[in-house]
Amino acid sequence: MQLSVHFTHTTNASPCRFAAQEFSIVKRKIAAIALANWALAQFTRNRSALPKRLEQKMSNGNRISRRSALGVMAGSAATIAAAANSETASVIAQGKAKFKHSVCKWCYKMELEELCKNAKEMGIHSVELLGEKDWDVPKKYGLICAMPLGVTTIGDGWNNPARHDKHVQDAERLLPLAKQAGMVNFIVFSGNRDAGLSDKDGMENCAKGLKRIMPLAEQLGITVCMELLNSKVDHKGYMCDRTPWGVELCKQVGSERFKLLYDIYHMQIMEGDVVRTIQDYNKYISHYHTGGVPGRAEIDDTQELNYKRVCSAIADTGFEGHIAQEFIPRRDPMTSLREAVKICTV
Repeated sequence: MQLSVHFTHTTNASPCRFAAQEFSIVKRKIAAIALANWALAQFTRNRSALPKRLEQKMSNGNRISRRSALGVMAGSAATIAAAANSETASVIAQGKAKFKHSVCKWCYKMELEELCKNAKEMGIHSVELLGEKDWDVPKKYGLICAMPLGVTTIGDGWNNPARHDKHVQDAERLLPLAKQAGMVNFIVFSGNRDAGLSDKDGMENCAKGLKRIMPLAEQLGITVCMELLNSKVDHKGYMCDRTPWGVELCKQVGSERFKLLYDIYHMQIMEGDVVRTIQDYNKYISHYHTGGVPGRAEIDDTQELNYKRVCSAIADTGFEGHIAQEFIPRRDPMTSLREAVKICTV
């Protein structure tokens, strides 16, 4: 069913005189029709959710003008978004997997409060990669921050012994605060391959430094997660850029509270073979990030990964943590986010 939107534009002047005006009006007509028909599609199964004025016009079999359509739609934008979010939450609720959904704040150019509100309505469990001052914001919406920002930057990580004292000092301050805020994870980075630093020596340096904070993390029940990133496109020189290297580091640190953050986007670039890697190394992974390859945009069919299959593989491992959307939307951000969490729901 399509909503027929009737537009009227009359003038006694010649068509040539108003050609430019007519072209602009046609564009607005097309936009109004698209918006009105999209809204109707959203509410086809639930007419009670329609804005009252639009419902009355539809029930009476009337056509509505461009101005009327735009007015009704503009006034009901929040209702439309809430309905779309609710539909997404319904899809998530029907998923069989044990894992939960999260979203990374930095990808969305909107206020944290607005993102939290939308995430809650969609059935998303967490908004993450937040700094210390923002840790409590998701709580206002019944959400958590599944992965807070940690103590190091990507390039200045644990493979540099000269930085260990500073990193340990910062971790000893932040880990108890993270516990108080209800956090269960804590992100860290390896650092870059500085001149003359081999991967073997860098791993030994990382293990030595991390072992200094693991007793506190174990005491607090916080899992320290080193993120796997690509060094080919986005983070030139980053050391923890392959899963086997990260797994070996986990073995050297030797704590159940030290795991990997497996970023699917990054590891597709570096390794591919994502499903087999997850199957082989899942016991070393405590968190996942997404992103379309190439370009780190939406995870839909515009990119090369089959995220439905990847998430099924994650579900098959019994994973109970979070899969966080970390793509940079090229379209309407909340529409893309809704589509992404539905793709990842299995």
